[in-house]
Amino acid sequence: MMKLTAQVEDISHSTLLITADTVVVYQGTIREKPTTAEEARRFIRDYSGGSGKVVGSVVVTNLVTGSRKGGWESAEVYFLEIPDEVIDSLIEEGITFNVAGGLMLEHPLILPLVDSVVGTADCVMGLSKTLTEKLMKEALVEAMV
Repeated sequence: MMKLTAQVEDISHSTLLITADTVVVYQGTIREKPTTAEEARRFIRDYSGGSGKVVGSVVVTNLVTGSRKGGWESAEVYFLEIPDEVIDSLIEEGITFNVAGGLMLEHPLILPLVDSVVGTADCVMGLSKTLTEKLMKEALVEAMV
């Protein structure tokens, strides 16, 4: 019982650092955040009536033990036709320059144009809750061993 109590106490004093990143893969090419209006327009037009694959990675580091656990998850987003007016509005708003691949799934102009998502919406939005929780548990459990 003494050992288990010490292990639980060690976990309660753990500090976890969670880092994550997301990219979009379109026809085998990795897309980060667009840097120009022309690039953003090309990205969004490419997705129109097609799809993009979102790949998100997460690394959880236990700063007390040094244990590091990492993983990735992906989701495919299928779009309806995206009108030029929507593309122009997104670029003018500037939001397209802040997200990998140039599109934010939950944006009110984009959400109605999403045909389907194969995978989890939270993966598409940048941080898979399921993967993050799994890696956190692994980093904490390793501290008990």
